Amino acid sequence: MSYAPSTVAGKQTAGRLADISRTLYERGWMPGTSGNVSMRLPDDPDRALITASGRDKGALTVRDVVEVDARTGEASRPGQVRPSAETSIHAAVYRTTGARAVIHVHSPYATVVAHRAASPDAVSSVRVERFELLKGLGLKDPTSTDLPVFPNWPQVDRIADDVAAHLGADRAGPPGLLLADHGITAWGDSLGQARNRLECLESLCHLLVLSHAELHVTRAAQAPDPRTAP
Repeated sequence: MSYAPSTVAGKQTAGRLADISRTLYERGWMPGTSGNVSMRLPDDPDRALITASGRDKGALTVRDVVEVDARTGEASRPGQVRPSAETSIHAAVYRTTGARAVIHVHSPYATVVAHRAASPDAVSSVRVERFELLKGLGLKDPTSTDLPVFPNWPQVDRIADDVAAHLGADRAGPPGLLLADHGITAWGDSLGQARNRLECLESLCHLLVLSHAELHVTRAAQAPDPRTAP
């Protein structure tokens, strides 16, 4: 069953998600049914709309969204279609950063950097420095940043736990993250700001790839999976 928001604010939010999904699809950043976009509802920031699972992002409509709890990712209305498989990652960003919009795409250069810099079992980070585009990320120090790269665990909730722990410990980090062999997620105070930051991060990754320099990668110690602890 499809879901269409009933309030004016909900309909406007769903329309914006559909519009930006089609735009990112046309850029080649959401091939097939990949990627996901979410935004808190303006009239109730404890709830968010996120794109449904398995939908063609080039043909998304206002009925292809799911209403969820912004902090947990749980569907908040019965009878909806299944939300994106990565909803829990969006929720982790919302509850640790206060962001109002989150975008995840499979843009090519960020995905290449995520592939090259990834550690199979621990969070790593890529040093980005000196490039002017860093000023587009809203950093306290726009001369450099360490872009985190998370293992792409088969259990998405485990990725979300890693993201929440990292973002909670590094409040001054960049408004974006990479997933190993997977893609990039960025966020902001609005959907427009999230898109702008996503574009800056993808362009910075493009520059890193074009520079042919060895990536400056830092790897953290492996953290145990809390679900396997006695």
